Amino acid sequence: MKKFLLGTVGLVALGMAAGPASAADLAARPVYTKAPPPMVAAAYDWSGFYIGINGGWGETHDRRFDVGFNTDLGSFDANGGTIGGQVGYRWQTGPWVFGLEAQGNWADFSGSTLILAPGFANIASRSKLDAFGLFTGQVGYAWNNVLLYVKGGAAVTDREFAFFDNTTGLVAANSGFRTEWSPTVGAGIEFSFAPNWSFGVEYDHIFENTRDVTFVNPTTGLVINDTFRSGGDTDMILGRLNYRFGGPVVARY
Repeated sequence: MKKFLLGTVGLVALGMAAGPASAADLAARPVYTKAPPPMVAAAYDWSGFYIGINGGWGETHDRRFDVGFNTDLGSFDANGGTIGGQVGYRWQTGPWVFGLEAQGNWADFSGSTLILAPGFANIASRSKLDAFGLFTGQVGYAWNNVLLYVKGGAAVTDREFAFFDNTTGLVAANSGFRTEWSPTVGAGIEFSFAPNWSFGVEYDHIFENTRDVTFVNPTTGLVINDTFRSGGDTDMILGRLNYRFGGPVVARY
């Protein structure tokens, strides 16, 4: 009987020792977790109304020609600074951006040259552009917050042509400021550095060409009995700062 009890105790002790080992040998129950949500990238949307300021440098060409005497009076460039503002609207579809814009600028593009043709001793040609406006449509391609675009439309310029007497220091004849409409094209790149703010650089060209101009003697008020052809194209480089209303950043998966 004693041997039987000792054997029973030994079997129980062996089972207790083997139990935890067997439990440890069993595979752990897998834990299932929910998959993380897909990554969301913020895409800038160029759509909306905007208003801004611009400033830079421009140069307009003047070629003066005496039609009555068939004489070339020389060419020169009138250049200087400009500052103004713009307002427009853009709408974006995919990466393509379309827009309409009106721009108005004060300018001081001025210059002169001494006339070397016979009969114009000590007389200089002078030209000044003091204002211009651009009314254009835009087509652009956006890489998120970077926009590359081209533009085209109509330009209006306010420009005066004159003859200056270097001996007396007085204006010998002038055309008065003339308003002219011309075609214009341009291109630019714009970068958005905040949700509603963007900065860009733009090049514009105005196809003014030459035109017949009537000159008046400012002292007598009499029209000069001759026809002159003046004018030429204008080129500008402008920096632009825009603020866009509305049009939040769009989530893109």
